[in-house]
Amino acid sequence: MRIGVNTRLLLEGRMDGIGWFAYETLRRMVSYHPEHEFFFFFDRKPSQQFLFADNVTPVVVNPPARHPILWWLFFEVGIARAIKKHNIELFLSPDGFIPLHSKVKTIDVIHDINFAHFSNNMRWSHQRYMEYFFPKYARKATHVVTVSDYSKRDIADTYGVDGAKISVVYNGAGMAYKPLSESKKQTIRSKYSGGKPFFLFVSTILRRKNLANLLKAFDLVRESKDYKLVVVGAKVWWKAELKSAYNSMNHSDDVIFIGRAEADELSKLMSSATALVYPSFFEGFGIPIVEAFNAETAVITSNTSSMPEVAGDAALLVNPHNVNEISNAMLQLVENHHLRESLIERGRERRKLFSWDKAAEELWAVLLDVTKG
Repeated sequence: MRIGVNTRLLLEGRMDGIGWFAYETLRRMVSYHPEHEFFFFFDRKPSQQFLFADNVTPVVVNPPARHPILWWLFFEVGIARAIKKHNIELFLSPDGFIPLHSKVKTIDVIHDINFAHFSNNMRWSHQRYMEYFFPKYARKATHVVTVSDYSKRDIADTYGVDGAKISVVYNGAGMAYKPLSESKKQTIRSKYSGGKPFFLFVSTILRRKNLANLLKAFDLVRESKDYKLVVVGAKVWWKAELKSAYNSMNHSDDVIFIGRAEADELSKLMSSATALVYPSFFEGFGIPIVEAFNAETAVITSNTSSMPEVAGDAALLVNPHNVNEISNAMLQLVENHHLRESLIERGRERRKLFSWDKAAEELWAVLLDVTKG
């Protein structure tokens, strides 16, 4: 079988959750199924690390898909032509975008539709494009894959798509995430937080990630506890609301922004933190929750969207709109060692539900079902 794959988000040193989903599932499927040909469609020259096996043919499709007009040209013209040229029998898109006018069978991985619920979370042009096209993508696709039961219900209800057409494939977490010895944790604390214990926030900084309320909550915690807050993630969104929250802090000097971090370093930070605090307003899954389970770190996360589904009983769940709830949960994990250890132990059990091997197997099973249908 000749399988075409949209791999435009395989970007060296610049992958987010969707990029890692593509990377981890594709490298396994390609290696496990050498009898099939895979055509990886990039929008720029790819790194060799993404050509996982001899049965992968890289194809650079123009134009580079860097803003909405080019998105449309890349998929509706470039990808559509590449599908015909290479006689593709099945097209897989791990990031939700598909060519609407191609007749080939298509599997569309829509991780979530946060843009349908948050109108001021991204650039206006990006918002309008996704609001207009993603309902069409979901209805056009032969089959839709998403990453949680919550997202499945959300896509089905919001876009009027039959739930039988949607499969759930949970995310995993990278092999880099593992616990550290106490001496190595202290080394990381010395490097990043002056030896002080710290809470960790991990995410590209967007409005829906709720860093503003976390800053307010941390400020309350810092009044009585000598802690730091380490923030890992690119500042994509740094608008008035977030600036105001930061500038109003009494303890802003105790917030440490380190930008992006590679997986190995992020794993060390995760394991060394008192807790991951992940109070997002909306997630289709929330990979950092599972990464924290693997690193054996306690988790505080939101009681909204998919996060209770992923966290189960292995995290403290809070109302992300309530600053006092967030700060109280942080204080609980500072003051109650037994509670923190209990959450870590539950996380060890919970993490068994999520692996990239399992995700790759389940995604491959969907591909086979679609080809037989």
